[in-house]
Amino acid sequence: MTTQAHRGEILVRALQAAVRGDRTMLATLYTDDIKAWTPAQSASSAAELLGELDRRDDTFTDIELDVTPLDVAGDYACAEWSVAMTHSGDLALRDTEIVPATGVRVTINGVTIAEFEGDRICALRQYWDELAVYEQLGLVGDDSAD
Repeated sequence: MTTQAHRGEILVRALQAAVRGDRTMLATLYTDDIKAWTPAQSASSAAELLGELDRRDDTFTDIELDVTPLDVAGDYACAEWSVAMTHSGDLALRDTEIVPATGVRVTINGVTIAEFEGDRICALRQYWDELAVYEQLGLVGDDSAD
């Protein structure tokens, strides 16, 4: 039987592996039929979720993750995290709009909730403010306050 503390550790390992793009580790931590949702994507299988790692580019590099498990109860674990990264490649806003690398270091704060089936994650939900990156890069904000 998987302990609650162990589930918190599994969630932290999964978040770290996702940042590193470690497909092998994630495949051992996710069930094959995992359901996942984030503000940027959703997936209905481990293959689909792992496929998202292949679509990553070099827009942001020097990624640092800080994770704090918050609560583990029953089949659920929750963790709060912060990701700091450097804008080091072109950022595509729309088909025709590209923001060249700025070198700006940005931080995103969020939370992840994982549901477990035994000692593997079968459902995953992540929440963060998508506009936070754009604000830190100076792409959105109130510049009409004169």
